[in-house]
Amino acid sequence: MLTLFHAPQSRSTRLIWLLEEAGADYAIEYVTIPRMDGSGGPDPRNPHPDKKVPALVHDGALVTESVAIMQYVTDLHPQAGIGPLPGDPLRGPYLTWLAYYAGVVEPVVTLGFLGLLDNPGLHRAFRGKEDYNQRILGALAAGPYMLGERFSAVDVLLASMGHWIRDALADDPLVDDYLKRCSERPALAAAMARDAEPATT
Repeated sequence: MLTLFHAPQSRSTRLIWLLEEAGADYAIEYVTIPRMDGSGGPDPRNPHPDKKVPALVHDGALVTESVAIMQYVTDLHPQAGIGPLPGDPLRGPYLTWLAYYAGVVEPVVTLGFLGLLDNPGLHRAFRGKEDYNQRILGALAAGPYMLGERFSAVDVLLASMGHWIRDALADDPLVDDYLKRCSERPALAAAMARDAEPATT
């Protein structure tokens, strides 16, 4: 059994989507986190060392950080076909996109939101939104998904960001069509139905 520690409408929502795509047997532990509006707070039940989400526990093993959890879950559920395994020609591009998302895309989005990307050193290190969007558009031009014909966890990452912050991705019909394709996946509908903690009576 996999247990996802999750806060509704947060980065961990995309992990519910991933678990649904994988056909995993999983449970959700709903926890609180500090929110930008000042609400919420650290939850002592959350095993994440920084009290953030997502956090995944599997047979006593703790995995944190979205990209690490995505690789862990897709390797654990190879039958789902959403994470190319070693020996698959798509394994290299798959791992590259996961790392690029965590190491470039999210930092650039965050730094841009904070108005810090004008710093020349930061721009040299991460480039900018236009640079990562060109790489993404190049992949989608060969698409229909980031790895070509095959939907993968990379699409969960990018599409979830695009659904949450549309202007984080290029204003381009390729992206619009891509986000629409991803939004129509049954696993996403199932995930959204589980995002919020069920009401107790």
